[in-house]
Amino acid sequence: MMNRNLLHRTWFSVGAAVVLCLAFSIFGAQSAVAQKNAGAAAAVPGSSDGHPDLSGLWNGGANMAERPDPNNIKGELKARGASVVNFERDNTLLRRMNQNKPVYKPQYWEIIQHLDQNGSGSDPEYNCMPDGVPRMGPPIKIVQLPKEMIFFYQNPDTYRIIPTNGRPHTPDDQLEGTWKGEPRGHWEDEVFVIDSTGFNASSWLGIAGWIHGDNMRVVERLTRQGESLKWQATVDDPDYFVKPWTTDPVVRKLNNNPDVDLEESLPCSERDVSHLVTKEHH
Repeated sequence: MMNRNLLHRTWFSVGAAVVLCLAFSIFGAQSAVAQKNAGAAAAVPGSSDGHPDLSGLWNGGANMAERPDPNNIKGELKARGASVVNFERDNTLLRRMNQNKPVYKPQYWEIIQHLDQNGSGSDPEYNCMPDGVPRMGPPIKIVQLPKEMIFFYQNPDTYRIIPTNGRPHTPDDQLEGTWKGEPRGHWEDEVFVIDSTGFNASSWLGIAGWIHGDNMRVVERLTRQGESLKWQATVDDPDYFVKPWTTDPVVRKLNNNPDVDLEESLPCSERDVSHLVTKEHH
Protein backbone atom coordinates (compact mmCIF):
# COMPACT_ATOMS: atom_id res chain seq x y z
CA MET A 1 0.00 0.00 0.00
CA MET A 2 1.38 3.41 -0.96
CA ASN A 3 2.80 5.41 1.93
CA ARG A 4 0.52 8.32 2.90
CA ASN A 5 3.36 10.85 2.73
CA LEU A 6 4.32 9.59 -0.70
CA LEU A 7 0.73 9.91 -1.80
CA HIS A 8 0.58 13.51 -0.56
CA ARG A 9 3.84 14.35 -2.36
CA THR A 10 2.49 12.81 -5.57
CA TRP A 11 -0.69 14.85 -5.45
CA PHE A 12 1.30 17.97 -4.60
CA SER A 13 3.52 17.40 -7.64
CA VAL A 14 0.51 16.90 -9.90
CA GLY A 15 -1.13 20.05 -8.53
CA ALA A 16 2.03 22.07 -9.01
CA ALA A 17 2.35 20.86 -12.59
CA VAL A 18 -1.25 21.87 -13.30
CA VAL A 19 -0.67 25.33 -11.81
CA LEU A 20 2.48 25.78 -13.87
CA CYS A 21 0.66 24.73 -17.05
CA LEU A 22 -2.13 27.20 -16.35
CA ALA A 23 0.38 29.95 -15.62
CA PHE A 24 2.24 29.32 -18.88
CA SER A 25 -1.07 29.23 -20.79
CA ILE A 26 -2.21 32.53 -19.31
CA PHE A 27 1.20 34.09 -19.93
CA GLY A 28 1.16 32.82 -23.52
CA ALA A 29 -2.33 34.20 -24.11
CA GLN A 30 -1.36 37.56 -22.62
CA SER A 31 1.76 37.64 -24.79
CA ALA A 32 -0.30 36.91 -27.91
CA VAL A 33 -2.73 39.71 -27.04
CA ALA A 34 0.17 42.07 -26.35
CA GLN A 35 1.76 41.21 -29.69
CA LYS A 36 -1.56 41.75 -31.47
CA ASN A 37 -2.07 45.11 -29.77
CA ALA A 38 1.50 46.08 -30.56
CA GLY A 39 0.90 45.27 -34.23
CA ALA A 40 -2.28 47.34 -34.28
CA ALA A 41 -0.46 50.25 -32.68
CA ALA A 42 2.64 49.90 -34.85
CA ALA A 43 4.21 53.14 -35.93
CA VAL A 44 2.88 54.39 -39.27
CA PRO A 45 5.70 54.94 -41.79
CA GLY A 46 6.03 58.48 -43.06
CA SER A 47 6.59 59.81 -46.55
CA SER A 48 9.28 62.29 -47.55
CA ASP A 49 6.94 65.22 -46.89
CA GLY A 50 6.15 64.08 -43.35
CA HIS A 51 2.67 62.70 -44.00
CA PRO A 52 1.67 59.09 -43.32
CA ASP A 53 2.66 56.74 -46.13
CA LEU A 54 -0.45 55.09 -47.57
CA SER A 55 1.42 53.20 -50.28
CA GLY A 56 0.85 49.49 -50.47
CA LEU A 57 -1.53 46.70 -51.40
CA TRP A 58 -4.62 46.96 -49.21
CA ASN A 59 -6.51 43.76 -49.93
CA GLY A 60 -6.17 41.85 -46.69
CA GLY A 61 -9.04 41.17 -44.31
CA ALA A 62 -11.50 43.62 -45.82
CA ASN A 63 -14.50 44.16 -43.58
CA MET A 64 -17.36 46.51 -42.89
CA ALA A 65 -16.86 48.22 -39.53
CA GLU A 66 -19.47 49.51 -37.11
CA ARG A 67 -22.30 48.33 -39.30
CA PRO A 68 -25.57 48.46 -37.35
CA ASP A 69 -27.41 45.21 -36.76
CA PRO A 70 -30.37 46.33 -34.60
CA ASN A 71 -32.52 43.26 -35.03
CA ASN A 72 -29.83 40.59 -34.93
CA ILE A 73 -30.57 39.81 -38.55
CA LYS A 74 -27.66 37.38 -38.86
CA GLY A 75 -29.13 35.20 -36.15
CA GLU A 76 -32.46 35.31 -37.93
CA LEU A 77 -30.88 34.21 -41.19
CA LYS A 78 -29.16 31.34 -39.41
CA ALA A 79 -32.47 30.30 -37.86
CA ARG A 80 -34.06 30.38 -41.31
CA GLY A 81 -31.41 28.05 -42.61
CA ALA A 82 -29.76 30.47 -45.05
CA SER A 83 -28.53 28.59 -48.11
CA VAL A 84 -27.34 29.07 -51.66
CA VAL A 85 -30.95 28.74 -52.77
CA ASN A 86 -31.92 31.79 -50.72
CA PHE A 87 -28.72 33.72 -51.41
CA GLU A 88 -30.40 36.62 -53.20
CA ARG A 89 -33.25 36.93 -50.71
CA ASP A 90 -30.97 36.67 -47.68
CA ASN A 91 -28.56 39.33 -48.94
CA THR A 92 -31.43 41.61 -49.88
CA LEU A 93 -32.79 41.23 -46.36
CA LEU A 94 -29.38 42.00 -44.83
CA ARG A 95 -29.03 45.10 -46.98
CA ARG A 96 -32.47 46.41 -46.18
CA MET A 97 -31.94 45.96 -42.44
CA ASN A 98 -29.00 48.38 -42.48
CA GLN A 99 -30.31 51.69 -41.15
CA ASN A 100 -27.53 53.76 -42.74
CA LYS A 101 -29.19 54.97 -45.93
CA PRO A 102 -29.29 58.30 -47.78
CA VAL A 103 -32.40 60.36 -47.00
CA TYR A 104 -34.04 61.57 -50.21
CA LYS A 105 -36.36 64.48 -50.76
CA PRO A 106 -40.04 63.39 -50.95
CA GLN A 107 -40.31 63.78 -54.72
CA TYR A 108 -37.78 60.93 -55.16
CA TRP A 109 -39.29 58.41 -52.71
CA GLU A 110 -41.41 56.67 -55.31
CA ILE A 111 -38.60 56.18 -57.83
CA ILE A 112 -36.16 54.96 -55.15
CA GLN A 113 -38.69 52.42 -53.90
CA HIS A 114 -39.39 51.29 -57.46
CA LEU A 115 -35.70 50.81 -58.25
CA ASP A 116 -35.14 48.93 -54.99
CA GLN A 117 -38.00 46.52 -55.63
CA ASN A 118 -37.91 46.22 -59.41
CA GLY A 119 -34.57 47.59 -60.56
CA SER A 120 -32.49 44.42 -60.85
CA GLY A 121 -31.95 45.00 -64.55
CA SER A 122 -31.52 48.76 -64.20
CA ASP A 123 -28.44 48.73 -61.96
CA PRO A 124 -25.54 50.20 -63.99
CA GLU A 125 -23.17 47.65 -62.42
CA TYR A 126 -25.33 44.81 -63.76
CA ASN A 127 -24.88 46.30 -67.22
CA CYS A 128 -21.07 46.46 -67.09
CA MET A 129 -20.95 50.17 -66.33
CA PRO A 130 -18.45 51.61 -63.79
CA ASP A 131 -19.41 51.62 -60.12
CA GLY A 132 -18.45 55.26 -59.77
CA VAL A 133 -17.56 57.13 -56.58
CA PRO A 134 -18.20 56.31 -53.76
CA ARG A 135 -19.70 52.94 -54.65
CA MET A 136 -16.32 51.62 -55.79
CA GLY A 137 -15.14 51.93 -52.19
CA PRO A 138 -11.50 52.11 -51.09
CA PRO A 139 -8.62 51.37 -53.47
CA ILE A 140 -6.88 48.00 -53.53
CA LYS A 141 -3.47 49.53 -54.19
CA ILE A 142 -2.09 53.00 -53.46
CA VAL A 143 1.03 54.61 -54.93
CA GLN A 144 1.89 57.78 -53.02
CA LEU A 145 3.96 60.35 -54.90
CA PRO A 146 5.05 63.87 -53.90
CA LYS A 147 2.35 65.63 -55.94
CA GLU A 148 -0.31 62.99 -56.51
CA MET A 149 -1.84 59.76 -55.30
CA ILE A 150 -2.58 56.90 -57.68
CA PHE A 151 -5.40 54.54 -56.69
CA PHE A 152 -5.91 51.16 -58.33
CA TYR A 153 -9.12 49.14 -58.11
CA GLN A 154 -10.31 45.71 -59.23
CA ASN A 155 -13.60 44.33 -60.55
CA PRO A 156 -13.45 46.05 -62.91
CA ASP A 157 -9.87 47.20 -63.40
CA THR A 158 -9.78 50.96 -63.02
CA TYR A 159 -7.67 53.71 -61.51
CA ARG A 160 -7.81 57.26 -60.20
CA ILE A 161 -5.10 59.94 -60.25
CA ILE A 162 -5.59 62.39 -57.38
CA PRO A 163 -3.56 65.64 -57.44
CA THR A 164 -2.20 66.72 -54.05
CA ASN A 165 -0.36 69.88 -55.11
CA GLY A 166 -3.11 72.33 -54.17
CA ARG A 167 -4.60 72.52 -57.64
CA PRO A 168 -8.17 73.94 -57.48
CA HIS A 169 -11.24 72.32 -59.01
CA THR A 170 -12.15 73.17 -62.58
CA PRO A 171 -14.96 75.77 -62.67
CA ASP A 172 -18.40 74.14 -62.80
CA ASP A 173 -19.24 75.61 -66.21
CA GLN A 174 -16.13 73.94 -67.67
CA LEU A 175 -16.59 70.51 -66.08
CA GLU A 176 -17.90 67.56 -68.04
CA GLY A 177 -19.56 65.01 -65.76
CA THR A 178 -17.75 61.69 -65.41
CA TRP A 179 -18.31 58.45 -63.49
CA LYS A 180 -15.43 59.11 -61.07
CA GLY A 181 -15.65 62.89 -60.91
CA GLU A 182 -12.74 65.31 -60.58
CA PRO A 183 -10.77 64.57 -57.37
CA ARG A 184 -8.52 66.88 -55.39
CA GLY A 185 -6.55 65.56 -52.42
CA HIS A 186 -5.15 67.22 -49.31
CA TRP A 187 -4.10 66.31 -45.77
CA GLU A 188 -5.93 67.20 -42.58
CA ASP A 189 -3.39 66.23 -39.91
CA GLU A 190 -3.02 62.45 -40.33
CA VAL A 191 -6.11 62.01 -42.54
CA PHE A 192 -5.95 62.03 -46.34
CA VAL A 193 -9.03 63.78 -47.74
CA ILE A 194 -10.31 63.52 -51.32
CA ASP A 195 -12.84 66.12 -52.47
CA SER A 196 -14.54 65.15 -55.75
CA THR A 197 -17.04 67.05 -57.90
CA GLY A 198 -18.02 66.96 -61.57
CA PHE A 199 -20.00 63.72 -61.70
CA ASN A 200 -22.48 62.51 -64.26
CA ALA A 201 -25.86 61.28 -63.01
CA SER A 202 -25.51 57.77 -64.44
CA SER A 203 -24.07 55.86 -61.47
CA TRP A 204 -25.83 54.54 -58.40
CA LEU A 205 -24.55 55.02 -54.86
CA GLY A 206 -25.68 51.53 -53.89
CA ILE A 207 -27.50 48.48 -55.13
CA ALA A 208 -30.81 49.66 -53.65
CA GLY A 209 -31.37 52.13 -56.47
CA TRP A 210 -29.72 55.08 -54.74
CA ILE A 211 -29.53 57.57 -57.59
CA HIS A 212 -27.99 61.03 -57.52
CA GLY A 213 -27.69 64.19 -59.59
CA ASP A 214 -24.79 65.90 -61.33
CA ASN A 215 -24.33 68.40 -58.47
CA MET A 216 -23.17 65.65 -56.13
CA ARG A 217 -20.03 66.20 -54.07
CA VAL A 218 -18.13 63.33 -52.43
CA VAL A 219 -15.55 63.71 -49.67
CA GLU A 220 -13.54 60.57 -48.87
CA ARG A 221 -11.29 60.15 -45.82
CA LEU A 222 -8.50 57.61 -45.47
CA THR A 223 -6.73 57.02 -42.17
CA ARG A 224 -3.85 54.62 -41.60
CA GLN A 225 -3.40 53.00 -38.19
CA GLY A 226 -0.50 50.55 -38.15
CA GLU A 227 -1.27 48.06 -40.91
CA SER A 228 -4.94 48.98 -41.20
CA LEU A 229 -6.48 51.51 -43.59
CA LYS A 230 -9.90 52.98 -42.83
CA TRP A 231 -11.98 54.51 -45.63
CA GLN A 232 -15.23 56.43 -45.33
CA ALA A 233 -17.09 58.80 -47.63
CA THR A 234 -19.63 61.58 -47.18
CA VAL A 235 -21.98 62.35 -50.06
CA ASP A 236 -23.71 65.70 -50.40
CA ASP A 237 -26.33 66.13 -53.12
CA PRO A 238 -28.46 69.23 -52.47
CA ASP A 239 -30.75 68.39 -55.39
CA TYR A 240 -31.66 64.89 -54.16
CA PHE A 241 -30.79 64.59 -50.46
CA VAL A 242 -32.41 66.06 -47.39
CA LYS A 243 -28.97 66.04 -45.71
CA PRO A 244 -25.46 64.70 -46.47
CA TRP A 245 -25.03 60.94 -46.13
CA THR A 246 -21.95 59.18 -44.73
CA THR A 247 -21.21 55.61 -45.76
CA ASP A 248 -20.35 52.79 -43.40
CA PRO A 249 -16.57 52.73 -42.85
CA VAL A 250 -14.50 50.05 -44.55
CA VAL A 251 -11.26 48.74 -43.05
CA ARG A 252 -8.61 46.94 -45.10
CA LYS A 253 -5.39 45.28 -43.98
CA LEU A 254 -1.98 45.73 -45.55
CA ASN A 255 -0.73 42.79 -47.60
CA ASN A 256 2.95 42.38 -46.67
CA ASN A 257 3.74 39.77 -49.32
CA PRO A 258 6.29 41.47 -51.62
CA ASP A 259 5.50 39.08 -54.48
CA VAL A 260 1.74 39.75 -54.67
CA ASP A 261 0.49 41.47 -57.82
CA LEU A 262 -2.89 42.84 -58.79
CA GLU A 263 -4.56 40.26 -60.95
CA GLU A 264 -6.35 41.33 -64.10
CA SER A 265 -10.13 41.28 -63.75
CA LEU A 266 -12.15 39.29 -66.23
CA PRO A 267 -13.79 41.47 -68.90
CA CYS A 268 -17.43 42.30 -68.25
CA SER A 269 -19.82 40.94 -70.85
CA GLU A 270 -23.44 41.32 -69.77
CA ARG A 271 -25.44 38.16 -70.49
CA ASP A 272 -27.62 37.79 -67.41
CA VAL A 273 -30.15 40.63 -67.20
CA SER A 274 -32.49 39.11 -69.79
CA HIS A 275 -32.54 35.85 -67.81
CA LEU A 276 -33.46 37.28 -64.39
CA VAL A 277 -36.49 35.45 -63.01
CA THR A 278 -36.94 37.19 -59.65
CA LYS A 279 -36.76 40.78 -58.45
CA GLU A 280 -34.29 40.16 -55.65
CA HIS A 281 -30.89 41.70 -55.99
CA HIS A 282 -28.09 41.87 -53.48
